[in-house]
Amino acid sequence: MTPPPERAELAAALREVRRRTSLSLTGLEERTPFSKSSWGRYLKGDTLPPRDAVRALCRLAGEPDGRCLALWEIAEAAGSGRAAHAPADAPSRAEPEQEASAPPPPDGTNRNRPLRVAVAVAAVLAVLVSAVTATLLLTDDGAREKSVAASASPEATVVPPPRCRGASCAGRDPFNMLCGARPDTLTTYRTAAGARLELRHSPRCGTSWARMWATEIGDRIELVAPGPPRSVEVTDALDARAYLYTPMTETAPGTVVRACFHPADAKADRECFAATVR
Repeated sequence: MTPPPERAELAAALREVRRRTSLSLTGLEERTPFSKSSWGRYLKGDTLPPRDAVRALCRLAGEPDGRCLALWEIAEAAGSGRAAHAPADAPSRAEPEQEASAPPPPDGTNRNRPLRVAVAVAAVLAVLVSAVTATLLLTDDGAREKSVAASASPEATVVPPPRCRGASCAGRDPFNMLCGARPDTLTTYRTAAGARLELRHSPRCGTSWARMWATEIGDRIELVAPGPPRSVEVTDALDARAYLYTPMTETAPGTVVRACFHPADAKADRECFAATVR
């Protein structure tokens, strides 16, 4: 079944964002609270994704979520019928009360019909104008917009080259810089509270970072390696349900990388672990 145009436009935008993450459906399942089959439906436009799924995907791509959330609002409003029906069903202030309750004229015509048609047309035009305006205002680069066919093509799965290497990556987001595609896992660690931690390394970027999931609001992980420490903290419920990763630090083979987990509970002990870059 062909999805409604508003949902199809949202799905095309999400596929483009997903392409920038270089993640498969399995990768999205691993890094978000949503299953592989759910992501398949969201990206095809079969199902309207939850708002949190849109935010999580944009975060993985290192992209602002404003445009995708605007498209989501339009698709959600169109799907619920709020955009078109509420204005048309409301009585017009221009209609006198006695005329609204008067019997129809003998010839069977409805004297209110032209006014109600005009109101309905105006409502539909308002929705269309909102969609066009949101797209024009929130699209930061028109050239990045691809067709549905191009987004679903096999070329979309090719991993693009990273945007930085070595020292130029220090302090930057691994996914935004495309260093998070197919990284090595140096080691994993499970905290006393159940949080899961990993040290990751990108051979093609020459960088390392730490990531955590199954966390609580207020948890923090800090990466210690050559250069300034890098850290990230769980700030809200969406962070707690998703993967969070520190900015990168430059690392070469043989470098010892260490991470320390600082739990939100001030009474709990800090937990540290380390690994050597291979």
